[in-house]
Amino acid sequence: MNQDKYLTVSSVTKYLKFKFDTDEHLRTVFLKGEISNFKAHTTGHFYFSLKDESSKINAIMFSTNAKKINFVPTEGMKVLVAGRISVYEATGGYQIYVEQMEQDGLGSLYVAFEKLKQDLAKEGLFDPAHKKPIPKIPTRIGIVTAPTGAAIKDILSTIKRRFPICETILFPALVQGENAASDIAAKIDMASHYELDTLIVGRGGGSIEDLWPFNEEIVARAIYYSPIPIISAVGHEIDYTISDYVSDLRAPTPTGAAEIAVPNMINLLNHLEQLKIRLKESILKKIKYNKLYLDSLKNSYVIKTPMVMYENRKQKIDLIHSKLSSLILHQLAMSKKNLEHIKNNHILLKPQTIYDPYQKSLWQIIEKLELLNPLSVLKRGYTLTYQNGHLLKSVLDIKDGPFELKFQDGVIMVEKIKVEE
Repeated sequence: MNQDKYLTVSSVTKYLKFKFDTDEHLRTVFLKGEISNFKAHTTGHFYFSLKDESSKINAIMFSTNAKKINFVPTEGMKVLVAGRISVYEATGGYQIYVEQMEQDGLGSLYVAFEKLKQDLAKEGLFDPAHKKPIPKIPTRIGIVTAPTGAAIKDILSTIKRRFPICETILFPALVQGENAASDIAAKIDMASHYELDTLIVGRGGGSIEDLWPFNEEIVARAIYYSPIPIISAVGHEIDYTISDYVSDLRAPTPTGAAEIAVPNMINLLNHLEQLKIRLKESILKKIKYNKLYLDSLKNSYVIKTPMVMYENRKQKIDLIHSKLSSLILHQLAMSKKNLEHIKNNHILLKPQTIYDPYQKSLWQIIEKLELLNPLSVLKRGYTLTYQNGHLLKSVLDIKDGPFELKFQDGVIMVEKIKVEE
């Protein structure tokens, strides 16, 4: 076979590059479109794509030209650019080397993103007061992402490497396309029925269109109402979505989310070892201190000469005894003095002086009582008439039957009596 007619890839690429570079129509091209996949390199160069409704072209703006623009390009921004189109030999792809750029309004996706962001912020979905803390040592973690791809591999490998005793449950979801948002929201709701400590929701990097399901309101509300703390891990470090704002914590990448979700077991073991050492040192320090304290007690003057403490107590008791004896003697003396005073009282010496005035009055009362006594009347010859125990005061009170006549010296029973009117 004659191989002379076959070209190498490099030669074809060089030829195409030559064609692009020598075409005067491609040396200065004016394009308008929407920025996508924007990345600002540490060198100052801008890497992005420029797209419209149906096509996309890669673009690069070197730092010498990037310094000249008076705004910061952002995802979804509509711009007007001028530059040359050429072929990048390493990939064989064509791209525009932007020399000038100015704004041409904001892209529709960017406008939708900002509007939803403002609406949800006013409603309070981004309020830090609603953020739930991420458990430091979880036992079970849920993951809502695509079942294939770099994101799930990075998350699982990181968790296994850092904290292999943690269980993981995957809730496979669509992360791109028309039905992705509703599927992600459904899987977040499904995860709430499992006993999970933390839930990671995310995917790998991509264009703003690829990441758009995580900018949908249905996903934002599913995250907000989830009872499980959620870590958002969407795209790369520079990619921000609505999910990042509403979640309890944002991770720059899926790998970063896994690192946040679980501790490093090696670090935990080292920490436990440090705690063990500190505890041991603390116990030994406490024992040493108590031993010194015990030695000080053993060598104290009171322990060595306990009688000193007894003598002090004895002296105090003697002092109390003396005070008590003096108090008792004083009380006895006062009582004796009062007793002598009572004994020498005029009433006790001549008690009859008390009764003399009362005796005279007593005889007067007795005399009055004698005058009023009905028995005294009987002594003068009068009688009392009773019938059935009742004193008769009139002849009209007499009934048929016996009655009594009571004299001074006795009683006579009378059967009948004639009453004269």
